[in-house]
Amino acid sequence: MAKPEYYYGVHSVESLLSLEPERVLTLFTLKGREDQRLQHILELAEPFGISVQKASRDSLEKLAGLPYHQGVVAAVRPYPVLNEQDLDQIFASKKDVLLLALDQVTDPHNLGACVRTAAAMGVDAVIVARDRSASLTPTARKVAAGGAERVKFIQVTNLARTLAHLKDRHYCRVVGTMLDETAKSIQDCDLSGALVVVMGAEDTGLRPITQSQCDEKVYIPMAGDLQSLNVSVATGMALYEACRQRNITHQP
Repeated sequence: MAKPEYYYGVHSVESLLSLEPERVLTLFTLKGREDQRLQHILELAEPFGISVQKASRDSLEKLAGLPYHQGVVAAVRPYPVLNEQDLDQIFASKKDVLLLALDQVTDPHNLGACVRTAAAMGVDAVIVARDRSASLTPTARKVAAGGAERVKFIQVTNLARTLAHLKDRHYCRVVGTMLDETAKSIQDCDLSGALVVVMGAEDTGLRPITQSQCDEKVYIPMAGDLQSLNVSVATGMALYEACRQRNITHQP
């Protein structure tokens, strides 16, 4: 049996128990904590016969690897790693797929925030490269506040090659956000249909090889002299505009 992963935080554990309770092996809860939020978690776990163990604050911190566990940690069967083939299955089951690709976003907090927003905006999958990108660590999952269990997370060998594949095989448009003289306002870009929104790290932006796969380059209009936003904030703004346009398109 593979080594278990440890999820921590109230939102993350609640979401896991609601959506994938069969993956939970053991719940560890803080001794002496008996509030309503914890009681709800225990009620979610009870029908599935999940073992519950009381633990000290120090023990929970060792399991989580951080002190911000909120008094609950779950030992979980690892989720299978999704890859390029899983992307093809998404397109086989849905027409107007919406994807988010992150280019070298290495901070797990930023990744978690992006995943949370993606889940809220109805994104079908988040794509990252296996190398030089953050993965869904327990920290990222906690920041995602349950979003990691609601949106597919796909790791690919080569992001630029994957984008080219999606364009060639699935006729998917790729829109990259960047500060560029040739970029247009995201509000003036058609974001309907099968679409990948590509976001780069705040400090480096999109790599040239990633830019080369973008059908259009867009920027987020901002007031004043501000040049850039945190990648998770910019992701939220870009995905909101995509959803706004797509909702208008789908209205009768």
